[in-house]
Amino acid sequence: MARQQWSVEQANAWAAEQPWFFGANFTPSTAINQLEMWQAETFDPETIDRELGYAQGIGMNIMRVYLHDLLWEHDREGFIERIERYLAIADARGIRTMFVLFDDCWHGGFSLGPQPAPKPYTHNSGWLQSPGHAIAEDPAQWPRLQQYVTELLTHFKADPRVVVWDLYNEPGNGEGVGSSRRGKSIPLVDAAFAWARSVDGLTQPLTVAYWWPHEELERCTFGNSDIVTFHAYSAPDGDQAEKLEKCLSHGRPVICTEYMARTHGSTFAACTPILRQRCAGAINWGLVSGKTQTIYPWGWSEDKGDPPAWFHDIFNPDGTFLYPEEAEDICRATAQG
Repeated sequence: MARQQWSVEQANAWAAEQPWFFGANFTPSTAINQLEMWQAETFDPETIDRELGYAQGIGMNIMRVYLHDLLWEHDREGFIERIERYLAIADARGIRTMFVLFDDCWHGGFSLGPQPAPKPYTHNSGWLQSPGHAIAEDPAQWPRLQQYVTELLTHFKADPRVVVWDLYNEPGNGEGVGSSRRGKSIPLVDAAFAWARSVDGLTQPLTVAYWWPHEELERCTFGNSDIVTFHAYSAPDGDQAEKLEKCLSHGRPVICTEYMARTHGSTFAACTPILRQRCAGAINWGLVSGKTQTIYPWGWSEDKGDPPAWFHDIFNPDGTFLYPEEAEDICRATAQG
């Protein structure tokens, strides 16, 4: 019998055994996207270890990490082996992992092999959708996605290093800001929850983040997720407060899995203390500035030069802070009782 959505009591019993989650969305600085992070030719355990060391040094205990269905389809044994290596590195640093399986954001038309060089001054110029909008909207192509979900989760279903499965990032989003796809991926999201819950003995909670005010998306995310996650890139007195209250109203554990956009007023100093006080986990976008170029705001371009403030990310590749004063802000948040 397929596992049902956890009850509120089950979800909170799980949360009672967890620390306050504080971490980042992690792609090593040497990778432009999910394929470059995980393909055999470009998998970079030395950089992964070094950069997770930076995270460990500021008290981070969780990373949110994206996978890609093409990697499973074409080299599942090698992909599993590299995930195992990553998890061993992270575990040695005291860091657990929330894996993301699907993603509607940014670019389609992807392929395995060498990935493009970053486009100067461009935020996430090489980030990839998975499985891509055309496949997400075509159920005839879902059998291989079902196999990907069920076999991957079966392999890691009782692995304590994997703390949460985030099945789908921002369903309904598109290539950049302002997409109008909002409801089109909901059937695949519902299917992904069903596939995941068919895995016998699955121990980790499932989630898909609330990220956009859309009635059917909200039904899908809140109605399926064992724990509640959300994205908010505004200052605390903007939509972050509204989203946080909506998420907390469900009575389940809450983690903000994307925040921090300095030019929007979403900063460690402003956001992290509030999330900690409300017992909501905090996972910002970006750890180390690198090939994803998420130090640049959405919609930025070379002709604009450097932005007034770096958008995402915490560290330079050498481990120094982009903004040294943020070390104090982070320390204050992590030191709270």
